[in-house]
Parts: sequence; structure tokens; C-alpha cells
Amino acid sequence: MSEFWLISVPLDKASSQSLEKLKRAAAKAGLGSSFRFIIPELKVGTLDVLLGVADDLSRLDSHAEGVMRKTSQCMAEVMEQSCDKVIENALANGVDLATYVTKFQWDRAKYPTALSLKTLTEIISKQVSQVETELKSRSIVYNDMKARLQGLEQKTEGSLQTRTLTGIVKKEDLVLNSEYLTTLLVVVPRSNDSLWENTYESMSDFVVPRSSRLLLEEKDAGIFTVTLFKKAVSEFKANANKHKFTVREFNLEEAEKQRQEMNRLIVDKKEQYGTFVRWLKVNFTEVFVAWIHIKALRVFAESVLRYGLPVSFQTLLLQPEKKHAKRLREELNSLFRDLDPTAAASKPDMGVDIPGVNAGQQEYYSYICYSININLLDSS
Repeated sequence: MSEFWLISVPLDKASSQSLEKLKRAAAKAGLGSSFRFIIPELKVGTLDVLLGVADDLSRLDSHAEGVMRKTSQCMAEVMEQSCDKVIENALANGVDLATYVTKFQWDRAKYPTALSLKTLTEIISKQVSQVETELKSRSIVYNDMKARLQGLEQKTEGSLQTRTLTGIVKKEDLVLNSEYLTTLLVVVPRSNDSLWENTYESMSDFVVPRSSRLLLEEKDAGIFTVTLFKKAVSEFKANANKHKFTVREFNLEEAEKQRQEMNRLIVDKKEQYGTFVRWLKVNFTEVFVAWIHIKALRVFAESVLRYGLPVSFQTLLLQPEKKHAKRLREELNSLFRDLDPTAAASKPDMGVDIPGVNAGQQEYYSYICYSININLLDSS
């Protein structure tokens, strides 16, 4: 299961015994796995500041998770792979996401514990916002280039009646720079190949004999060249139309520009692809690591608000077994009911609004609990 519960209870004898009992019960009954999750002692500050930080962290938690998921989704789109394939390569500090969470260590280099909770929150908020801003700008540039390339590629698809002839017609296929002669390109249905060969010379007195050449033949039609005097173009087009032959307009100069643009975009896309994918991988890690630190900050702030000073609480990371998540929750509620009887008395699907306590959790429990869902396929 890709969901974890980060819980916090007071650091007292009764809670410690209950925590050990929970770990044994969960392991014995196969309800889930438990892991240490060490949060360093941080600077608390005043109560007013702590309350404000708790609210800020609640919003930042949602924001960081959203940016993390947008980054992974963008990675899947750019790499043109399914999300589950991208997940296999999604790393946090060189390890898979579950390993990072279960072996969490506070990054003191990025987030010095000597700084206040408010300052740490501001540092992470700025970091996440910068990634979000750059993700938007990079995505716009990459997707615009990709769309232009796809637009040109789509013009090379479809029937010979409508698609661009760039890459099909070459300079040597045409009579160029002649005062009197020109070359037309004619689309002929496959069923009428013989008719074309037998009639094209008679569509005007000014067609050069035996000048027709087949440039490309496909399932439904082929494209032929024919050389004639310029003054006979209108007459030839009218007669070709009577036989259901289509004379295609073609500008060699425009076709060459289109070919060069397509080649340039192919090279640019290849270069930008590598750069963008590297950026996405690095910044996915950055935001994911920041997000898990936000969870730790939320637990710390909430624990101080709920359990008071001096700072005295203990944390545990639980990974419920999918089939037994409900039973594990019941075990938790039973063991820690005494921490807050009002929570136990409330309906499971309704939160309890406790004044002065951050209610950023989906549900209020007698113990502190934050969910960490690392399933990148889950957009919630």
C-alpha cells in the first residue's frame, strides 16, 4: 500500500506502552508495518506565531503535494510513458519514494534546525513556488515547440490529395528557371494509372511528350509529374479535372523552408527533451523531499499545540495493509482514546473543531495523524 500514517502521541509512559502494544499487535495480525520517524527538536516561538505557522503549513502541505503531482504528471507526458512507468523511476535522494519515507532523515543542510518554524516554512514555500513557476514556463515552451512539430508532421500525413508534398518532390523533379516550360504535379487514382499514361499527352497540344514521371505510389493513388508550356497550364488543369486527376499546387521554396523548419524542430525537441526530463527528475525530488519535511513540521507544530510545552512527543510511521486499514484505525482509536475522549465520542466521518488546534486533517483523532500518499497515480 502506498499510503502511510504519520502519528504522534505524548512522550509519557502510558503512551509509550500503548505505542509498543500497537506495533506488536499490527505486526502479529498483519495490519501493517511500522517505522521510526525522527523529527528533530525545532524552535517553537510564541503561541500566536505557532498557530499562524500551523495554518500556513496546512496550506503549504496541499500546495507542495499538488506541485509534486503536477511534476510527475508532466514527466509522464514528456517521456510519453504511463504514470506507473514513471513511478518506477521516481526517486527521492537516489532511493524510491517508499524507502525515503520509511528511512526519513531530517535534511539539516537544507533546513537548519537553528531556524524558526516560521522561517523554515517560508524557505520551503519559496522553494515549492519557484519549482511551480519554472514548471509552468518550461512546459509552455516545450509544449509549444512540440505542437508546432506535430502540426508540421500532420501535414505530411493523410492522402496525396491534401497532404504537403515536402519530402516527396525534389528539386531535380521539376523544370525550374525556364521562360516557357513548367512542371505540374498530378495526383492520379491507382485505378486510373493506365488512363493517365494514355491521355496526359493529349490534354493539351503543348505537353512535352513522355515527360510524365511517377514520384510516389501509395495504396489509393500516385503522384506524377508532367512538363508543359506555361501558357497551356489552364487548359491542362481543366482537362485533367474531367478525368478526375488532381493538379496539386507546389512551391519549392516554401517546401524547402518547411523541411528546414521541421528538421530544426526535431533537433530542438531532442535537445529540450533531455534537458527538460533531467530538470523534472531533479525538481520532482526537490518537491517530494520538501513535502515530507512539511509533514514533519506539521506534526511538530501540532504536537506542541496539542500536548503543550516543554516539547515532549513521539512519532511513528505506519504503513497499513490495504485490507486491514480499518482494523488498524480501530486499534489506534482504542489504544489512544484517553488522550482526548471528545474525539472518541465524535462520529468517525466528522471532524471535531477544537479551538486553537490546526484542523487541517481530514479527520480529528485523539492522537495526531497525517496521511502521506505516495501513489502518483492518485490525483487526489
